Amino acid sequence: MLLLYSRISEQIHKYVVDNFLHDFDVEFQNKIVKYKRWQDVQLSLTGRILLKKGLSILNGSESGCQVTYSLNHKPYLVDYPIDFNISHSGEIVACILSESGTIGIDIEQIHHLCIKDFHCEMTDNEKEQISTSQNPQESFFTYWTQKEAIIKSHGKGLLIPLNSFEVYNGSAYIGEQSYYLKEIHIDDNYKCHISSVNDIRNSVIDVRYIGI
Repeated sequence: MLLLYSRISEQIHKYVVDNFLHDFDVEFQNKIVKYKRWQDVQLSLTGRILLKKGLSILNGSESGCQVTYSLNHKPYLVDYPIDFNISHSGEIVACILSESGTIGIDIEQIHHLCIKDFHCEMTDNEKEQISTSQNPQESFFTYWTQKEAIIKSHGKGLLIPLNSFEVYNGSAYIGEQSYYLKEIHIDDNYKCHISSVNDIRNSVIDVRYIGI
């Protein structure tokens, strides 16, 4: 399992677009050039750059980075038996690749928000744990990235309500399938979790920063 991450910057935006955009298929190019904000363009492009770099590290080749989508909009690789997932928030983009089992990742920049607006997404136990914690904002983003990572690993997205399952001792069940979580520390101002059908709670994850 390999996790690569990078940071976006307006100062290098032209360089990134000019040097990397044409490495990917025309459909992807046409999609991201329609974005109005430079941040959205660079976040999406950086995710694909990290994926391509990850394939090079795992397989010794950057070719074949063709991405398609399942009926539930989960991205997957056409030419490699490797599962991957990409997440971004703020200025950080992260990509996780797994050669064994489905994988999901979620990263969120910690910021102030009204937690009560999300109570409909939580179980009663989760609301209690977050509201009584020493740092409710940080606890909320721990909860949120755990749940989102699991849903992304599951692959059915919004079809799985966040309040339909709970995390206990770093794992959760959706139906009869277990999902396991591991927190990845990238930056003090962010929360990041990965989820897998394999028990990764005590695994050492290869985490690398990639400068672009």
